[in-house]
Amino acid sequence: MAPYPTILVLLFTTISAASAITGYQNHTVGGTAGWFFNSTTNTSATNYSSWASTQTFNLGDYLIFNTNSNQSVILTYNKTAYLNCTVDDSDNDTSIYSGFPDGFNKPLTISVPLTIVGLNYFFSDYSEGLQCQQGLAFQIQVQRGIGLPPSLNQPPPPPYIEPPGPNSAESPSVTLPQTPNSGAFANRVDGCVAIYALGVALVLLQSQR
Repeated sequence: MAPYPTILVLLFTTISAASAITGYQNHTVGGTAGWFFNSTTNTSATNYSSWASTQTFNLGDYLIFNTNSNQSVILTYNKTAYLNCTVDDSDNDTSIYSGFPDGFNKPLTISVPLTIVGLNYFFSDYSEGLQCQQGLAFQIQVQRGIGLPPSLNQPPPPPYIEPPGPNSAESPSVTLPQTPNSGAFANRVDGCVAIYALGVALVLLQSQR
């Protein structure tokens, strides 16, 4: 039988390991430095790869980018795009977060959920990729943890289809409900019609004699 101190150590180790993945976390990218680039010195506000190496990332966590509209946030699972600091709008592996249309120097907070296990790449593509090349980029390894919460685990809604207008040439199709006995009823009607037709024919034959 194991001594009591050993049992207690194993118990606390198990509890600590279980509690480590019981919730989701928000990770503020860059800590107090935020997500910024100094266009005068062409340097990023901090070493984002070093910051990322101190964090543990799981599905359902969020990355919080405290930034402004002078930087963009690109999430990609495409390593080539990350290494080249380029964005392809048609790439389904890439999501673009940007505040540029609102003007320069506009305060901005961007929240990005982590929804795919494995390597996730982040960078800013502004200044024709210069910000990314000069350090405004990092990669993380996302673990499964306790999995996605229901709010992030829903299938995308179906595409919106505009209903036909009042002058539409095509009218919506109508499906008539069928009852279990509709087939029997139709057969009875067909039988009645046949008997009636036979009776009329006999009357006509009698009248011609």
